[in-house]
Amino acid sequence: MSIMPLCPLTATLAPEHDPGPSPSLLPARGDKAVVIGSGRSGRAAARLLARMGARVHLLEASADHLDDSVAAELAELNVTVELGAHRPEQFQDARFVIPSPGVPLRTIFSLMNLPVTAPLERAGGPCILAETELAFRCLQGEKVLAVTGTSGKTTTVHLMTAMLEAAGKKVCLAGNVGTPLSEYILSGGGAGVVVLEISSFQLQTCLRLHPHVAVLMNITPNHLDYHEDMAEYTAAKMRLFACQSGNDLALVPEEWQGTYREAGYRARVLAPRACGRFPQTRLLGPHNALNAEIAWQAVSPLGVSLEDARRAVADFSPLPHRLEQVAEKGGVLYVNDSKCTTLSSLETALKAMDRPVLLLCGGHFKGGDPHVLDDLIKEKVRCIAGFGDAREVFLPAWGGLVPMQWFATLKPAVHWLHEQARSGDVILLSPATASFDLYRGMAYRGADFKAIVGELQ
Repeated sequence: MSIMPLCPLTATLAPEHDPGPSPSLLPARGDKAVVIGSGRSGRAAARLLARMGARVHLLEASADHLDDSVAAELAELNVTVELGAHRPEQFQDARFVIPSPGVPLRTIFSLMNLPVTAPLERAGGPCILAETELAFRCLQGEKVLAVTGTSGKTTTVHLMTAMLEAAGKKVCLAGNVGTPLSEYILSGGGAGVVVLEISSFQLQTCLRLHPHVAVLMNITPNHLDYHEDMAEYTAAKMRLFACQSGNDLALVPEEWQGTYREAGYRARVLAPRACGRFPQTRLLGPHNALNAEIAWQAVSPLGVSLEDARRAVADFSPLPHRLEQVAEKGGVLYVNDSKCTTLSSLETALKAMDRPVLLLCGGHFKGGDPHVLDDLIKEKVRCIAGFGDAREVFLPAWGGLVPMQWFATLKPAVHWLHEQARSGDVILLSPATASFDLYRGMAYRGADFKAIVGELQ
């Protein structure tokens, strides 16, 4: 397969099927490979590249992110670690560049003195590849099921994994959740099925990823602080289907099938719909009924029976920070939905509630128009406590709809709602924002909420 010129920021890869990895698509011994970021996927990529014999340079902007044990392990592998702000000279003569998902592609192009129209892969390099893409090229015939979308990805890939395991399949859950795919390769592999959760950041630098089943959950405004606009964000998501063939399956919501067909993608396409197949479940909300249906449609071509799938759904516990029921005190239910980082996720959470809602929102706003939820706020929410950043976004939008107060941090916001609550209410942490104004990540925000709730009398 020839390498097709591609503007990664504005276009999708043409639907040409990749026949599979070959040695020329992987680093050769002595090739310089630059890994940006020392997070779990970055470290895994560095170890995999070192095993291939590449000369690996790992760039980490913050020394706090690289502890002594990790530094020692990388030194043993002859990985050169460079701390501090990234510089253009660090990319000179690089044959492969593996970026952290948190570094925008424009930044990488600028550091490498490349135009934004430069192809991501070309003979002689440089080749800019996601860690997931690098590891995919090392797979040995495993069936690949991949899921992307704005929301619902993590619950759905866990449901898919549970269904496959209920059918006796050996599964690796990898990608944006679970195990970096490079770690799976380094461990020796051995799974029959690989289930991938994959983000828009990763998909922008996935060129040959070929899922046998590819799932688009949805696309709503998100990461507009990272992507230039919705067109770029949508193009990144749709790249999931670029290398599928006519023998593959694509699950695409009805509203995105026009975009799918206009791109000329070739897989057999279905639009999932919830149809009541999984009545026994501990998952809240109609969106989770759809998630279960999507999971079932994705795994059924691999020989998973409906009975296996139903057993998996009935046994499945809600994941932490995703409409997680924390406690009920004095008749008030406390629900941790810290994973809610977008307005569309907040819409889903509110629709899942069958009690009057006392809402906690606030944090680093990622874009969108909060007024689209005005009617739902008036219907479902009795009062709102905001915290952290985004006061200038939410308070003008919703402060005139329901009683609303703003607080510097989460704890006083929870305490204020606790004072307003009545038996039968739900206090819902569903922030509709990223957490990085006050926390290292959404899990830390959710854990803080659970700790605060635990202290309430």
